[in-house]
Amino acid sequence: MAAPRPCYDPAGWRGLGTSDQAASREDSALLDALRRGDADAFARLVAEHHASLRRVARLYVANSAIADEVVQDTWLGVIRGIWAFEGRSSIKTWIFRILVNRARTRGVREGRSASFIGALPAETGTGPDWTPPTLDRGSSPEQSLLTKELGERLRTVIDVLPSNLRIVLWLRDVEGWSSEEVCNALAIHETNQRVLLHRARSRARAALEPYLEGAPGGARGR
Repeated sequence: MAAPRPCYDPAGWRGLGTSDQAASREDSALLDALRRGDADAFARLVAEHHASLRRVARLYVANSAIADEVVQDTWLGVIRGIWAFEGRSSIKTWIFRILVNRARTRGVREGRSASFIGALPAETGTGPDWTPPTLDRGSSPEQSLLTKELGERLRTVIDVLPSNLRIVLWLRDVEGWSSEEVCNALAIHETNQRVLLHRARSRARAALEPYLEGAPGGARGR
């Protein structure tokens, strides 16, 4: 059996996919601005990524206050490390890599997370892509309430997943990342990413289907 194809090189990030092998022209210009100490460029970077960083950090740690601390520490890491950044990945991937490392460490310290990457069996079948189920948004108060309840239920389902499944599902299906971006940010192989995503989607689907079947318009409401 062929070895899993890596999306990353833990020694030097040389194995990145073509879309992430070097910083884009925009990244290059941003990098130059950051190294010049351009406060506006840094403010734009924070505005673009801060909310997403906070959401991802929250997947690893026990509460929002700790997530805020992790994000602040991440931005400090960006400032301190900007001259060491070699452009082997996108700036976005680099920032989230810093965030994940800090959040994982803090989460383990706080007792929230177990070890992230473990030995995974060589599963190949991932099944069809799954989109988190939604209810049609109607104008009635009842339908609006059901939509809100589904969102709350989905967040609960994601929150109780093991950390390695939770982060992959969140990045792919909530943040909308590509598989390559997830592999690069989390330093995992493509095969592992597919297995983790399949497991996470299967568990989420199994947890949500009874709720959907009991809702108006669901399998039991038809």
